[in-house]
Amino acid sequence: MAELGIAARQAARQLASASSEQKTRALMGGAAVINARRAEILAANAKDMEAAKTKGITAAFLDRLMLTDARIDAIVEGLRTIGELPDPIGQTMAEWDRPNGLHIKRVRTPLGVIGVIFESRPNVTADAGALCLKSGNAVILRGGSDSTFSSRAIVECLWDGLHLAGLPVEAIQLVPTTDRAAVGEMLAGLGGNIDVIVPRGGKSLVGRVQAEARVPVFAHLEGLVHVYIDKSADLDMAVNVTLNAKMRRTGICGAAETLLVHQDVVDTHLAPIIAALVAKGCEIRGDETVRQHVKTAKPANDTDWQTEYEDAIIAVRIVPDIEAAIAHIEHYSSHHTEAIITEDPAAVEQFFNRIDSAILMHNASTQFADGGEFGFGGEIGIATGKMHARGPVGVEQLTSFNYRVTGSGQTRP
Repeated sequence: MAELGIAARQAARQLASASSEQKTRALMGGAAVINARRAEILAANAKDMEAAKTKGITAAFLDRLMLTDARIDAIVEGLRTIGELPDPIGQTMAEWDRPNGLHIKRVRTPLGVIGVIFESRPNVTADAGALCLKSGNAVILRGGSDSTFSSRAIVECLWDGLHLAGLPVEAIQLVPTTDRAAVGEMLAGLGGNIDVIVPRGGKSLVGRVQAEARVPVFAHLEGLVHVYIDKSADLDMAVNVTLNAKMRRTGICGAAETLLVHQDVVDTHLAPIIAALVAKGCEIRGDETVRQHVKTAKPANDTDWQTEYEDAIIAVRIVPDIEAAIAHIEHYSSHHTEAIITEDPAAVEQFFNRIDSAILMHNASTQFADGGEFGFGGEIGIATGKMHARGPVGVEQLTSFNYRVTGSGQTRP
């Protein structure tokens, strides 16, 4: 682990001065290799899937772990999109002149070495590697033991891209052991060679990282996501958006976990929304009013309002007004993503101004809470903290800056 840190620091120094063309060539090359070796990657993933199934892993976990041709297509497209993004390094963020003649510029710089600790999703290997490379950072990836073969196959493709571009392969490293002690070494900073840690996984992983890390952490808490159906919501939109927000992929952090419905539209909107969810296999846990209207709903308790199910389960509550919806969200939210379905601009403004979450949606599925959908090409994760990065962590969020001051011989009196 110490050697990984030293090698990453050396690679980061080279990346800091790498040309935009080199980084783009590495990413495009990596994308081409992944596309060409998809059969090998799928075979590696099949090994991971088979091992996971023997452990009795949940369906939601298996969905996160599984690679398909379509998902490899998305990985390839993500790498190409990131490759085509403007290079943030060296960008002038602001500049101004002082009365004494000094010219000051604030310029984007790499963070250095980024440690990414993630669980089952092998696509994170490609997303994190590509985003760190584009932003001039070296990265040390520690994936979950369940995705060992898949992650290794993807990283080897990225190494080929780096080699083709004349960049050090140590710029993207995969921790070669599943021993949990390796995580502890990363959290300790690898002798000062890791500048920031990004955890991407469940509540226990993120909790451990935040409790033990001796380097800065991009907070990525659980996705306790809410959808609020306002009294002016269009019925068809409310049904379609809620169904997609919950059931498109139940295991991702942008999946809706709680549905709030304004009491004025209970008679018109609740039954069609619930029917659509149940038809797709979703279990309903509701408050007393919901259960009066939906006889198959199970009783919801306080635990349900604070649970990220990552499964085909949703908690449903009827609220008297938008104030109550906002109060519920602010009390239970993990500050990840919330959505309002409404045709009332005043309600949107109130929802957006009063709720303190990283991503707020109006008349759109919460499953758009994704760096790729934001045009970032991909993401390392969704940061729910307020310092440095918030929301999808893409290329720009993986940079820092310095001030560059130009004078003509000025001295300070």
